[in-house]
Amino acid sequence: MSLNIANCPRCGRIFAPGLKDVCSACAKEVEQQYERCVQYLRDNRGATITEVSENTEVPIKQITKFIREGRISLVNAPNMSYPCDVCGILIREGNMCETCRKRLTQDVNTLKEQEQRRREEIRKSMTYRSRD
Repeated sequence: MSLNIANCPRCGRIFAPGLKDVCSACAKEVEQQYERCVQYLRDNRGATITEVSENTEVPIKQITKFIREGRISLVNAPNMSYPCDVCGILIREGNMCETCRKRLTQDVNTLKEQEQRRREEIRKSMTYRSRD
């Protein structure tokens, strides 16, 4: 039987990962950050993610994580949005903005077409000749 241990990605301390992906000290800090964000949003419904971050001292990356985990809802926060994973433009849903999503789709389709043409060329180059 081996004990599963890892280094906390936030602070580097050794801990036993289980339900949480950070050590207990960092988990407590994350919960405190969450509470500060929620309280600030209750008091300031029209706040942007930058305002929440500046006034709670919680990094935008962590606030974004709370939103993606569903812990902070954007329903009652009309000015809240978070950065697109690709370009950083502010969005309200998903991981990518519409522009990056379209570009990714185009890139995938282009690659599929190139692969199809390559296969077609290989198929055409394989000629079978019968012997008399």
